[in-house]
Parts: sequence; structure tokens; C-alpha cells
Amino acid sequence: MKVTRNTPSQLILSNTPWFIGITLVFFILAFVGAGVFMASEGGEGIFFGIFFALFGGGMGFGAFCAFVRRVQVILDRNKNSILIRRQSVFGYDAVEHELSHLSHAETESTTSRSDNGTSTLYRPVLILDEGMSAGRHPIVEAYSSGRGAQRLVDAVNDWLPARKVDSASQSA
Repeated sequence: MKVTRNTPSQLILSNTPWFIGITLVFFILAFVGAGVFMASEGGEGIFFGIFFALFGGGMGFGAFCAFVRRVQVILDRNKNSILIRRQSVFGYDAVEHELSHLSHAETESTTSRSDNGTSTLYRPVLILDEGMSAGRHPIVEAYSSGRGAQRLVDAVNDWLPARKVDSASQSA
């Protein structure tokens, strides 16, 4: 996920998983193509080719449905809103909150243990301290390694003080 717009009136965070999506499309095409080629050879290869195309292509399509999701978070000072949009193969979802209810953003972590030791994964969350939807609201559902979550949290928290300065200057 990355910051696509950072102006005094609007902060937009966006994630469009192009690499994963394109890679899975090539995976699907490879299995379906190989299966069709085997089936076109005739004989006993017809059933194996059809199975290969359906199973391999189906696995790729299942992975595409599970992992390819577009997420966009729009913090809009002029509309006093936070809009979290999620889009996948199965549909579109949008949740809106009041920007004035946003306290700050922070990283949420989880630790997993394996034979290789422990690893810590992170995700950014928005903390709303007022209103009907008070609580923790993940920006993305999945946890990941690296500094990506912290970069998003820093971007939101750096953008927020400007909101408080602007609203104070408007009331004076």
C-alpha cells in the first residue's frame, strides 16, 4: 500500500496488487493452455488435459479471488470523512467514518512461531475514539512484514496535526 495523494485537504492511501494479479493470470493461462494442448493431442490425453486445465486453472482462479483485492482509504478534510473502499472479484464495499472521530493511526502486530524461530507481522489500523464506529479499524486485513505498515501510519499521523491546525484557524 502506498500514499497516492498527500495534500492539506486530502490523504489517499491505495493498494492495487498489479504484480500478484498479473502473475496469477499468467499462471491460469499456462495451466489452461497446457491442458488444452494435451487435450488436443487426442487419445487418453483428452481426459488428463481437461483435468489439468480445470484443476490448474481453477487453483489459479481461486488464488486470484482470495488474494487480489484493491483497497483505497481517503481521508478528506473538506468532507470531514474517512472512506475505506475494498473491491474484489466478489464485489465492492465502502465504509465511511467521520474524520473528526479519528484519533490517530497505529500498527497492530502479530507474532507467529515456527521451527525457524518467531516472526512478527504488522498491519496499519485507524483508531476512532468517538461516534458509533469507535474502535480499531484495519486499513488492510492482512498482516505483512517490513516497514510498509509503519510508513502508512506515519503518513496518517503526520497528516492529522494539519487538520487540527486548519480547524483551529477556521474558528478564529
